[in-house]
Amino acid sequence: MKKILPFLTLFLLSCGKTNTTPSQYTSLSTIDHWVESHTGDQPIYQEGKVYKILQDDNEGSRHQKFIVKLKNDRTLLISHNIDLSTRIPDLQNGDDVVFRGEYEWNKKGGVVHWTHKDPQGRHADGYLLHNGKKYD
Repeated sequence: MKKILPFLTLFLLSCGKTNTTPSQYTSLSTIDHWVESHTGDQPIYQEGKVYKILQDDNEGSRHQKFIVKLKNDRTLLISHNIDLSTRIPDLQNGDDVVFRGEYEWNKKGGVVHWTHKDPQGRHADGYLLHNGKKYD
């Protein structure tokens, strides 16, 4: 029991934390496979640099939209619901953004949405992380 207790304590202390390491990111090869096989409805966790900031989508639920470039130069659209979460106010091209949400395939490579808490509890909670601040 004495040998197990330190490991159990570390495990319990780490439960519920949202800071995770890049080794837990969705692999770039997995994302490439999703794009090539037109796969969607996939949980995604990754980081990228803001490549282009797009105009907000204000029809229906409002979304802040921008494109991120991953380390393998693949680009993904981030569609962040600003009716259910807070918009990133100071987002700039070149900024680093960590994102957790749901990947959907489209002809341009894919879109990441559900980057916020789901008030209905049907989807895993997602978020964006920018300059040390979490937007969920």
